[in-house]
Amino acid sequence: MTNRRQFVKKAGGLAVAASLPSFSFNIMNRPRLDEDIIGHGDFRYRLERNWSKLKPNNSPVVNCHEMVMDKRKRLIMVTDHPKNNVLITDTSGNLLDSWTLNFKSAHGLTIVDEGGEEMLFITDPNTGTVVKTTLDGKIVLTLNPKKEGFYGDCQSFGPTETAIAANGDIYVADGYGSQFITQYDSQGKGIRKFGGDSFLQKNKFKQVHGVAIDARDKENPTLLCSARIKNAFKRFSLEGEFIEDIYLPGAFVSRPVIDDDMLYSGVCFGMQPNKPIITQNLGFVTIIDTNNKVVSNPGGKAPMYVDGELQTMYQDKPIFKHCHDVCLDDDKNLYVLQWNAKGVYPYKLHRI
Repeated sequence: MTNRRQFVKKAGGLAVAASLPSFSFNIMNRPRLDEDIIGHGDFRYRLERNWSKLKPNNSPVVNCHEMVMDKRKRLIMVTDHPKNNVLITDTSGNLLDSWTLNFKSAHGLTIVDEGGEEMLFITDPNTGTVVKTTLDGKIVLTLNPKKEGFYGDCQSFGPTETAIAANGDIYVADGYGSQFITQYDSQGKGIRKFGGDSFLQKNKFKQVHGVAIDARDKENPTLLCSARIKNAFKRFSLEGEFIEDIYLPGAFVSRPVIDDDMLYSGVCFGMQPNKPIITQNLGFVTIIDTNNKVVSNPGGKAPMYVDGELQTMYQDKPIFKHCHDVCLDDDKNLYVLQWNAKGVYPYKLHRI
């Protein structure tokens, strides 16, 4: 009997001991989330600052510019470090792959499915180049309207973003150049350009930083373009006809990102109360519904409307410096990328 008791005691101890490593392992691998909840209404989040498992020695970045998710649920990020223009991770932040085009200012990143094969469009403002690549970095098309004579007498071309229509037409935002949207067919033949540089004209831009196809109305897809210095998104037809402004006072927005029925954008610069000037290190994220109403500002103050007019929006907490892009996964978590933030990797905002 004594031997049996000793055996049971030892067996129980071994069972407990065997369970401890698994328990400890699970605890150690849980995301470390901030206690504070950010955002408003139905779009609230908890912040994971150290989501990325990337290491500066192997995967250095200067700025984390933009991110997309492919069909394999991999997160593909473009950076302006020539060692690794593209870094590919899983949703837990682990590095899966990397490659480079040796661009020192890789900026815009768009993914498109072409009959089952996904392709990337990457812009490089400093060289005035737009390239289409395979997911592993093989260049299959290059666009440069100045070299092709398509840009007329425009003085500069600094492409910041692309958008691809259902028919394959390519729209390029010249956000750091002459402020036009240029439109090509799927083979890279120029069709038209529209927009241009103006503070006052509604159909023109100041820093047309981003562009996206808005297909939420499936019968009437349109083009959303950011006019960052005007605190606005501008909507155009796919033929370049101006439709409307979405005015976002206080928000110097980056590219429009559409997911389901919502429009998301990183706010790169902000403002201070009673100081109507652009200010660094005051970024946040803004989320807009199909009625062009701001419903949440993670990292910013709650949106406020007076007599139907959106009031100036401000940063609430110093979480972000300059939000350059957002990406969503299937669980509607946000990945926030930053410019001029001392090489910080993306943060993850867990939807609650």
